[in-house]
Amino acid sequence: MARPRFNPLEQLPSQARLRQIQLVAQRLVESLLAGNYRSVFRGPGIEFDEVREYVEGDDARLIDWNVSSRFGSVYTKTFREEREMTLFLVVDVSASLEFGSRSRSMRDVALISSALLTLAAVQNNDKVGGTLFSDRIESWVPPAKGRNHAMRLLQEIVAAKPRGNGSNLALALRTVSESLKRRGIVIVISDFHTADYQRELALISKRHDVIALRITDPVTEELPHFSVVQAVDPETGRTVSLNGTSRRFRFAFEHYWRQQRQQWLRECQRRGVSALEIRTVDQVAERLISFFRRRRVHR
Repeated sequence: MARPRFNPLEQLPSQARLRQIQLVAQRLVESLLAGNYRSVFRGPGIEFDEVREYVEGDDARLIDWNVSSRFGSVYTKTFREEREMTLFLVVDVSASLEFGSRSRSMRDVALISSALLTLAAVQNNDKVGGTLFSDRIESWVPPAKGRNHAMRLLQEIVAAKPRGNGSNLALALRTVSESLKRRGIVIVISDFHTADYQRELALISKRHDVIALRITDPVTEELPHFSVVQAVDPETGRTVSLNGTSRRFRFAFEHYWRQQRQQWLRECQRRGVSALEIRTVDQVAERLISFFRRRRVHR
């Protein structure tokens, strides 16, 4: 199915798109900060602070035997909560996200979501980074602080022209797992229309606080009525016939997408991953605010 010719976001130059999104982002930032931004994420953990002399009641497992032997008395390690968090975005830029049956494409939603989350992290003085993937790693922006750095990441997403045709989420997750040494918040933004990523999702969720943001389009919920059309898979180039007048075809099409959604939700639940769905017709900021409010209550 063809997308509408006019897409307001796509008609704007890259810098103008970013400025527009920054204005929308402010409401999400204020909402997150007003409700304690950090409270919606699993804490980044603890880090070593110093050693001090052991006193009765201290945990014997934390005794630093090297220091103790050097000074001739017993010393114990102390720790403190890490003060900064790292937000890392894993953004799908494969061809399938170019689709959109209404005024926005799924890629538009990926960009807006990325901008809102990135600017919230910047406002809280946290590090932010990200990777863009198709069937390969298209771009890598290491975590760092500052608005200029955040704008670099968002510009990468705006200007992305993937070299790959398909989508390999497993590769992206594996790369992030191997590269991010300290605990952080990993948000995967994709349509999750890819195979064999479950093992990597399980592994990365053991170390990081992972949120799966699945982008969808209303056409997968209820197929519009139309005559027979030829549709092209943007990732494989394969052409298939769609018969919108066939009751059997409509049932099979909608059943397939319901199964895909249910399987995705089950996988997220099994792996301890928070699941969020945003449709191309949704108000992205509203969906994110609602999601984080619910998450704060259940933490």
